[in-house]
Amino acid sequence: MRRNPFDEIEEMLDRVSSQVEEGMTAGGLQVPGSVPVDVADTGEEFVVTADLPGYETDDIELTLADGTLRLEAARTDEVEDAESRYIRRERTETTASRRIRLPEPVDEEGVAAGFENGVLTVHLPKVSEGEDSKRIDIE
Repeated sequence: MRRNPFDEIEEMLDRVSSQVEEGMTAGGLQVPGSVPVDVADTGEEFVVTADLPGYETDDIELTLADGTLRLEAARTDEVEDAESRYIRRERTETTASRRIRLPEPVDEEGVAAGFENGVLTVHLPKVSEGEDSKRIDIE
């Protein structure tokens, strides 16, 4: 039986993604516009912690689909006061994003997130392996 070429491409992309993530966790690689994250497995849930200094809760959008947590944050320019002018302006409109592929299925209904002091924490409970697990049909 012949292998699907798209499977090979997906495997290659997963390897590259893993290598990039390993480089980032080692502190040697930071992609501009990328959000630094920690992903912990507590046994019962995954806990994702992301640093988003300078953002407000309303600036952040979280979505979970197909086993991937997607984090996007956008900060808009502050309205300039008519009476003042900038001598230096480095804090302008900026966006940041990150996609985190989860290694196991999670209970989407039980996901909870909090944001305090520029740190986003997302709790993703794992799907239990019993009768409570829910099969998701793929269309």
